[in-house]
Amino acid sequence: MNLSTRLNSTLPREILMFRKSLFLPALVSSLIAGCGSTSQLDENAPAHHRPDGTFVNTNGEAISKSFGALLKWQRESPDVEPITLPSVPPQLENLNNPKAAQVTWIGHSTFLLQVDGLNILTDPIFSDRASPVNFAGPKRSTPPAITVEQLPVIDIVLISHNHYDHLDKDSVKALDKKQPDNPPQYYVPLGQKAWFDKRGIERVVELDWWASAAVEHVTVHAVPVQHWSSRSPFDRNKVLWAGFLIDSPSIRTLFVGDSGYSNDFKDIAARLGEVDLALVPIGAYDPRWFMKAAHMNPEEARQVVLDVGATRAIGMHWGTFSLTDEPMNEPGERADATGVIETPKPGQTISLSVDD
Repeated sequence: MNLSTRLNSTLPREILMFRKSLFLPALVSSLIAGCGSTSQLDENAPAHHRPDGTFVNTNGEAISKSFGALLKWQRESPDVEPITLPSVPPQLENLNNPKAAQVTWIGHSTFLLQVDGLNILTDPIFSDRASPVNFAGPKRSTPPAITVEQLPVIDIVLISHNHYDHLDKDSVKALDKKQPDNPPQYYVPLGQKAWFDKRGIERVVELDWWASAAVEHVTVHAVPVQHWSSRSPFDRNKVLWAGFLIDSPSIRTLFVGDSGYSNDFKDIAARLGEVDLALVPIGAYDPRWFMKAAHMNPEEARQVVLDVGATRAIGMHWGTFSLTDEPMNEPGERADATGVIETPKPGQTISLSVDD
């Protein structure tokens, strides 16, 4: 497929929607705003807060690629064959009445984590496309293993960042419609609450890195990861991104969200202690020269597991949308080869009991 075909112009005004369209808003924005502010930080602000209202990673840098780099990637990019991962029917009775801590991979970065009487949903996306529109953008090839209607009552929703494959408007609206009298409590990175306010969703708490919030007997910590944010060409890095450490009596879980490999994970363990379970991204990593800063590969995900001292790890962010250049089944194969990261089928519920 040649470049002119990839950049077909029957598109929304703000974003070129093709297979890699998740990355284009920020790339276009970087052309408008440059490669990041070079002004001095306010000495009273956290180091990742910029004077212009944007955020950077803990290394002091914002992830940014030139338009020339984008064109090079597109020129060299192969066609990737979509796959549909085999799934298992959800155990609905078990999901509604869990006997112990358990986790179910619904697809992409969406997990149902059930710990100590709480149902926690991560980065919910149940839509057919990861896109601002329903006629273009990355199309889902593996359906969600559980529908919104099949979910148990959700207590907490964690949103790691605002990319369309992690913050999906239709999925959020569906959750709100399903639980009108007892909506879930959302925890989101700094700057994201305004998006929910516009949609009339009120139970939203913003957290900066290292901030925490208590829900009954569970504490949710927002932690730094290496990524970026954007939903249009005009909002690059104006909203923070984060991972979450869920500290509950029976198990400590790290939901990484989306990240390149960095020293943040060693810092998380040093500051908050080691975890029992790590939910780690393993896909959307090729080509490395373009993706490395923002997306770890399975071997780097294995290092994350070691850094945070997790006794179990489950891979995510693969096999659902074709976002980058690697074959869609490759992340799972390479994660399996690490001997550390599990790759359950969508819909499969994994017991987290220490007796299993």
